[in-house]
Amino acid sequence: MTTSGAAAHAESRTDAGNPLAAPDCVRFSASWRYTLVTSDCFDTHTVKVVYRDGTDVPCRLAPPGALITFPGYGTMGNEVLGVDLCDTGEGA
Repeated sequence: MTTSGAAAHAESRTDAGNPLAAPDCVRFSASWRYTLVTSDCFDTHTVKVVYRDGTDVPCRLAPPGALITFPGYGTMGNEVLGVDLCDTGEGA
């Protein structure tokens, strides 16, 4: 699996003021076939991977200690930009 750049992507998305960016305790490792998302958080989050070409993937529940598999970036030059929190519609 390729891990280089994952932390840099997460930091740059958070630094850019993206209110949907997952917290630092959620990390990803992207390869052409799979994107692995891990949660070292104390709370459960609902997350999804964000792709440069706008590919839409379903949100997934990420409890503490979770390892979740999403599609990779493929062979057509796409890129995984980071992991966002999903709006679950709960609370205010």
